[in-house]
Amino acid sequence: MAHMMADEVWVRGSGAVAMAAALALGRRGLRVALAMREPAAGRASDLRTYALNEASVALLHTLRVWDALAADARTEVLDMRVEGDAAGAALVFSAWRSGIERLAWIVDAGELEAALRAAVRFAPHVQVRGADAAPGAGVALTVHAEGRDAASRRGLGVEMPVHAYGQRGVAARLVADRPHAGMARQWFRSPDVLALLPFDRPQPGCSYGVVWSLPDERAAALLALPPADFEQALADATGGAAGTLRLAGDCAAWPLALAQADPVCGPGWVLLGDAAHLVHPLAGQGLNLGLADVVALDEVIAAREPWRPIGDERLLRRYARRRAGPTAAMGQLTDGLLRLFAADEPWARELRNRGLALVDQFPPLKRWLGAAARGA
Repeated sequence: MAHMMADEVWVRGSGAVAMAAALALGRRGLRVALAMREPAAGRASDLRTYALNEASVALLHTLRVWDALAADARTEVLDMRVEGDAAGAALVFSAWRSGIERLAWIVDAGELEAALRAAVRFAPHVQVRGADAAPGAGVALTVHAEGRDAASRRGLGVEMPVHAYGQRGVAARLVADRPHAGMARQWFRSPDVLALLPFDRPQPGCSYGVVWSLPDERAAALLALPPADFEQALADATGGAAGTLRLAGDCAAWPLALAQADPVCGPGWVLLGDAAHLVHPLAGQGLNLGLADVVALDEVIAAREPWRPIGDERLLRRYARRRAGPTAAMGQLTDGLLRLFAADEPWARELRNRGLALVDQFPPLKRWLGAAARGA
């Protein structure tokens, strides 16, 4: 790529949110430098799967990334069943009954990031720099999207106290002996949350991505098990609802936490994605929140007054105000649900199990919950 003029926007980060931000701002005609780290050669396959809502998919369509994904790297969720820890305590969502095409998409994390990297390489207004590169004097706005451990937050006066849950998220790929039929399944129990996400890799129509949130000690013990014992633990946890499940590779794990940065912007800088907020993965909304940050920043910049520079603090506060409510609400929702379902007292079990059954019998509330999860 030919040498570009002085950069107007400097984006820091190597993940989906950083790349989406660079592409979105570049489409506005801004000159963007993306300071990212290239994936290490020969690194292990990414075991994560993302649950993407309508708003996130719309953004990826706009960035011309969605259609670049292989057909088996994205799978429709047509139904979802959420179960408590008592017989009959269940909440069921159906795309057909809701009059929509699907509830969500499950996407291969590695494939999505590869498609974004390819789009970045061909974006005329985006130039890729090394992760350790320093911005030049002409940069008007720095976007910090490096993830939860963003070192570049230091020195900005940002406070981001982290509430560690003492849990780890365990991810793996599974193959079942029966078709998933587009059904996502989730179990809320004390003290774990287990989600089976329908997927088409490695075996079309019969595979799942699993995200299992467990206390640290239990997660460590689970990861140390031989594959056959891990599969038996899955069978015990799911009761065979999805058929016989077999591991299709290794497992991975990461610590879970709740956090919210304050402030999320200042003169000439802004935080996006996990650099700004962390939520528990039980609702599958982490990446959706980050991509919604990208949409909000892009729209705020596009709607600015002609005389106002893109790094103006008053402009960036518009972004902060727009995102404050949704990110706080999702953090409170996931934290509240986790605490309710982690409690082992009889009153808590009764409350959560009755709550699931009552919500399932109240269509207006179900529709509202479904629309909120889809970003509609």
